[in-house]
Amino acid sequence: MTVCGHVKYKVTCEMTATIPVRMARSALVGTARALLSLRAIDLPPPGAHPRIYVANHVSHADFVALWSVLPKPQRLRTRPVAGADYWQASNLKRWIADQVFRAVLIDRDPAKRQTDPVETVANVLRAGEDVIFFPEGTRNLTDAPLLPLKSGIFHLAHAAPMAEIVPAWILNLDRILPKGSILPVPLNCAVRFGAPLRPDKDESRDAFLIRLAEAMLALSDRRI
Repeated sequence: MTVCGHVKYKVTCEMTATIPVRMARSALVGTARALLSLRAIDLPPPGAHPRIYVANHVSHADFVALWSVLPKPQRLRTRPVAGADYWQASNLKRWIADQVFRAVLIDRDPAKRQTDPVETVANVLRAGEDVIFFPEGTRNLTDAPLLPLKSGIFHLAHAAPMAEIVPAWILNLDRILPKGSILPVPLNCAVRFGAPLRPDKDESRDAFLIRLAEAMLALSDRRI
């Protein structure tokens, strides 16, 4: 099996994708960028290490926005981590998740899990690929800017210490697709990125989660 990762891989996932998958990817990126007026702000240049993009989570369109705003070489090696219950609800969703996004689907019900979700995502990073990860663990449907971060990102950072964590904030998507709305409101949407970080040596879980939350909120010009 060919892994679609960093430059050390000779074959990219775009070269191995079928024509319908390539067309779907191009259509999705073009539609997302046009509909949301997407732009990236301060995206760090690609480095030698796999990345965990962590962002706020307010809608099902979040990872589509973040994935679509990445330059093509980075986008093709980036895999969203998403809930299996939503993306396996229909054949179409399953095809989009598996073929278009190559999503890493996680069963959110611990009783149904057959594998450790942290280890599943860590294996993707060990293979040299990047992931999109929402550390709140669920969509934020409250008025708070950010829900308390779950411990999963802390454990993932230690399971894949070679990876760098890139905080991000998706701006205006909650206003473009308000709660209960079907049609989008025309607004500019941007994804602002921060400097990569990692847990410090001997840094506790709670201290790291607070530091990461502050780094994310700083990108939104809001604080805890």
